Amino acid sequence: MSALPAPSRPARIVPDPRRAASLPLAWRIAAIVVPLLLLGAWGAWLLTRPAAASAGGRIGSPAPDFTLTDLDGAPVRLADLAGRPVIVNFWASWCGPCVREFPLLDAAAKAHVADGLAVVGIVYEDTAADARQFVNQRGAAWPALLDPGSAVARAYGIYGPPETFFIGRDGRVAGRQIGELSGADLTRQLATILGQE
Repeated sequence: MSALPAPSRPARIVPDPRRAASLPLAWRIAAIVVPLLLLGAWGAWLLTRPAAASAGGRIGSPAPDFTLTDLDGAPVRLADLAGRPVIVNFWASWCGPCVREFPLLDAAAKAHVADGLAVVGIVYEDTAADARQFVNQRGAAWPALLDPGSAVARAYGIYGPPETFFIGRDGRVAGRQIGELSGADLTRQLATILGQE
């Protein structure tokens, strides 16, 4: 009876630490410096881009006026709402958080009619057809305005939807919500604009 040969073990590969050290010094320095430079350039761009530099969305500043058309082509001007508390909500049909916060805005608009609350939705980087479908499916009772070229979004310093501004009766930004509104957020922000006389 012949013995089976012993199973062979695969050769163990041991990394050679001298190999990494054999890279030219310039390559090793570049591997560290280039990512740091790219990260710094990206950070500088974020801080200096026009949206971030805009004073329009700052709390306490006058809300930038705009005249935009709704989905039916009728003009809507923020200045026409002077003396009323206003919610300006930047949204898009493709934005999941926008869909989730819609019922909260709808309920607030209905609950505060006697307070003169106006809600204005500004469509952010979306098509008119998709925005119209969104509004029709959800039965929005406020105007959905088109912002071609995102000029108003830039004036307000928008980062992305949803983003909501609470404008007091004095025409100044009293609150700003970056991201999805919760019920508690909405209640807190509404208190800043509904109590003004």
